Amino acid sequence: MSVLACNRGNCGNIMCSKVSNEHGYICDECFDELVRTGAETNIRAFMQSEKTNACIEEAEARYKHVFRDQDED
Repeated sequence: MSVLACNRGNCGNIMCSKVSNEHGYICDECFDELVRTGAETNIRAFMQSEKTNACIEEAEARYKHVFRDQDED
């Protein structure tokens, strides 16, 4: 893993382990988000889009409310 900035939108991550000759560097967070968008996603458009954690944080909050840790009884 190198200290190379993610080329996605406003992503500030610098520890990128993946690179494309066409699209540049991508961090693990953006790569995971790209994968979740599905195989038909336009990679160029995705890389130009702004990174957002809002949907991840919202989903995490919802699911943590539904599923609690076993040791929280």
